[in-house]
Amino acid sequence: MKHDEIAVIDFGGQYAHLIATKVRRQGVLAEIRQPEDPIEAFEGFKGIIISGSPSLASHGEDSEYTHAIYDLDVPIIGFCFGHQEIARHYGGEVVHGGREWGKANLHLTGEHPLFAGLGPIEQVFMSHYDSVASVGADFQEIGYSKATEGSEGHRFAAIASDTLRRYGLQFHPEVDDTVHGDRIIANFVLDICGCEPSWTMDGYVDEESERLRQQVGGGAVFLLASGGVDSTVAAVLIARALGPERLHLLHIDNGLMRKNESAEVVEYFEEIGLGDNLTFVDASETFLTALEGVIEPEQKRRIIGDTFIEVFQREAERLGIGDHLLGQGTIYPDTIETGASKRSDTIKTHHNRVPIIEQMIEAGRVVEPLVELYKVEVRELGVKLGVPDKLVDRHPFPGPGLGVRLLCNSGDDDRTGFDQIEPALEPIAGRFGLEALALPIRSVGVKADLRAYEHPVMLSGEASWDMLIQATSAITVDAPGINRCVWNLSTEAPIGAHAVAGTVTRQRLDLLREADAIVMQALERHGLYAAVWQCPTVLVPCALEFTDGGPEGEMIVVRPVASQRAMTARPVELPKAMIADLRRDILALDGVTALALDLTSKPPGTIEWE
Repeated sequence: MKHDEIAVIDFGGQYAHLIATKVRRQGVLAEIRQPEDPIEAFEGFKGIIISGSPSLASHGEDSEYTHAIYDLDVPIIGFCFGHQEIARHYGGEVVHGGREWGKANLHLTGEHPLFAGLGPIEQVFMSHYDSVASVGADFQEIGYSKATEGSEGHRFAAIASDTLRRYGLQFHPEVDDTVHGDRIIANFVLDICGCEPSWTMDGYVDEESERLRQQVGGGAVFLLASGGVDSTVAAVLIARALGPERLHLLHIDNGLMRKNESAEVVEYFEEIGLGDNLTFVDASETFLTALEGVIEPEQKRRIIGDTFIEVFQREAERLGIGDHLLGQGTIYPDTIETGASKRSDTIKTHHNRVPIIEQMIEAGRVVEPLVELYKVEVRELGVKLGVPDKLVDRHPFPGPGLGVRLLCNSGDDDRTGFDQIEPALEPIAGRFGLEALALPIRSVGVKADLRAYEHPVMLSGEASWDMLIQATSAITVDAPGINRCVWNLSTEAPIGAHAVAGTVTRQRLDLLREADAIVMQALERHGLYAAVWQCPTVLVPCALEFTDGGPEGEMIVVRPVASQRAMTARPVELPKAMIADLRRDILALDGVTALALDLTSKPPGTIEWE
């Protein structure tokens, strides 16, 4: 069937494929295009969307692209960087400044077809350094933004030229934190571009099944099956497309699994009728040996990914199936955060995007039926394929497992930038009646589509949830070198903190496994498991210092978030009764002397700490 199509030009922002997904949610097929594609590649599309980018339009970065798109007689809209490029092309000015992270209020200046059905003030999601300072003669401002009422507004958050059919939005309507972003996209795609909705998930199943049959031909697939939603749904789809006899599954216990995880995974695949296809391997010693003494997050991720492939190849040879294609449950966030797009920054390398995997992909040796989907679409697909709810609704668990939740340190404090951070913290935290302490460690974050390896801040004191979130937002925006805030759940505020030595060892992993099991059981017991999208439990090699001394130990951070597609996330408030349970049970663990709750949205903090 021929579908109306929208071209999404991918300038390397994290959300290019999320834009495409949101267009597909309107029943319209979206296709990713590169900025340097020849103009002929854009023929036949009913409209064009220009994505965000880690580049700075104010500095003319990434300005060498196919500008002939602006001569096409189709509507074009830009988001964030795309918005700035449209303003620049038509005589506007873009300046470096006016940065905004996270939620903001969009104030509409009047009625416009792009905002049909919206109210005069809308919650939107911002993530930018550059801002549009003026627009060309053909354009008008149709919206400006404010972080909060009473704050200074940002002009030209939304611009339009109805005569040219060109539009720009400084915010990201494609992310779920823009409350009516789907409506804005629908207004552009269905009304302004005039697309006829005809794309469905049912059609995707048929089309992807045919693509799988063409790629695999008469061969077979050897799939790495973690037991998570992605690899499970991928296994079921491949078995349906090729026949179960042409699918072999490998589950590897890498020593980084949750408590009793591998035994449960074997049971799950037996329940869905693929148990006979599954080979289980305990390779924990291999992984822990490879990770011995490693501290740097990216190095850990690469070692884990490389070791997965080493074990896979060894088992394939042992089983006599070395000619099988490698199957993976890769979804799009894995590829974009790894920097797999030509222009995207590497936020963190996923285990299924290490160099050896990239080489196999180029050689046509990898099968990834979910690579264009996000978690919410994978779950929808799982339901259509008959995967049991308890598997479809499982919390996501990263491929590197607890390896990215077990932070490592040589024992040396990292106080880089503290001479600027510490003077900025006290007045900001004081506005909210809180104490703030910068921690001498770092974690991975993302700001304006760029990797941010920066310090967390611990907040101490009693405050409402809204006040804590406001304080976190203010600190991550206004304090330099900070991408994450946590709330101290101990009974007193620390007077200092220092790093402690800790590497990847079975002992530390066992401690983290126990803490993680306590958190998961508490979510179930308090009826919150379904309401929380994911809840990493993190072991942080950092000791708090109190006036009365106390034993030396590490800190556990609990990170409950709500999300749909993993590209953005917001922290979830836990009830006081559950916090009391966690404080009692986790602080009783030998080696744990501090407990904190992560308050950070994504961005600026990634969901995982590494």
